[in-house]
Amino acid sequence: MAKKEMDLAAELASELNKYSKDQKVAFFLGEDDAPTNVDGWISTGCAMLDVAISNRPYGGLPVGRITEVTGLEQSGKSLVSAHLLAETQRQGGVAVLIDTETAVSREFLEAIGVDVAKLLYVSADSVEQIFEFTETIIEKVRTTQKDKLVTIVVDSVAAASTKKELAADYDKDGYATDKAIIISKAMRKITNLIGRQKITLVFTNQLRQKMNAMFGDPWTTSGGKALAFHASVRLRLKNMGQIKQKVNGTDKTIGMKVRCQVIKNRMGPPLRSADFEIFFDRGIDNFGSWLSVMKENKLLKQAGAWYTYIDTDTGEEIKFQSKDFIDMMETKDELKEQIYKKICEETILQYKSDSKDIEAHELDTAGAEVVD
Repeated sequence: MAKKEMDLAAELASELNKYSKDQKVAFFLGEDDAPTNVDGWISTGCAMLDVAISNRPYGGLPVGRITEVTGLEQSGKSLVSAHLLAETQRQGGVAVLIDTETAVSREFLEAIGVDVAKLLYVSADSVEQIFEFTETIIEKVRTTQKDKLVTIVVDSVAAASTKKELAADYDKDGYATDKAIIISKAMRKITNLIGRQKITLVFTNQLRQKMNAMFGDPWTTSGGKALAFHASVRLRLKNMGQIKQKVNGTDKTIGMKVRCQVIKNRMGPPLRSADFEIFFDRGIDNFGSWLSVMKENKLLKQAGAWYTYIDTDTGEEIKFQSKDFIDMMETKDELKEQIYKKICEETILQYKSDSKDIEAHELDTAGAEVVD
């Protein structure tokens, strides 16, 4: 930007900032304090899903943004949310669970790494309470520890009623639009508030089938469209089948396969997906999804049940079976880092500027006279 243009822009920013005594409103996006900057990432528990969402290594869900996690029943919505709470605590942050279903397994939360003694559990009956509690948390963080990482998980929007609905009987009400109106108002109030703090807001929501949907997406969500519009990231989970294991000669279901599609994304390219496995005794199997991505991108060779990976640092051929891959990743840190970098190189989208237009613009303005 030319000096004269920069001076004018700085004057405009200064003038606009006079309108707000409490906080700065005009920024240059190259500045560190611009509210558009993402101030950290929270892992979902699946590294491949983290990359698909953030389009960068060691990403995940963006701090200071709203995320909606959707899916049918038994698709892993609450589980992914629990991994987010555990990761928040690992980063030294405060994990808050606002529960509208009163359906939390303490033992399972502990199994996936949540410190339940430090988890703030809040029971909410209505959508009004959800947002009253959320706003209280935001205001408290703002006035005490502004730089403290906080993750608020609301599980779930679909199970929350409204105060009016709770006071009514069980007769049919007709067009029940109160919930959508309340959520729409709350989104307008809260979106900018969390963007200025290190607060991540995650909503789980149920999928509902559209009636008579012949074309397009057959699914919609509870509570209107406001949450979908205000969310920076929307994830859709799908149960892809059961994982069985023979125990004493009997097949027992020990987990399930899940596909997560990023159906909306303002942090990176949308419509990417990640497949991973969930085990009922320990949660998401992170490294199992790595092997699938390596096969898709031909980062290794397969011959029957055996895989061959060439260590690019040493040239060594490493042969292994799928059952040995997790142990290999957990014990060989340098190899794990090398493989992760290769996966990122293959899966992260590199943005390209339109160099032809830039060159044409430079040619058009090459002979222009510059006047100070």
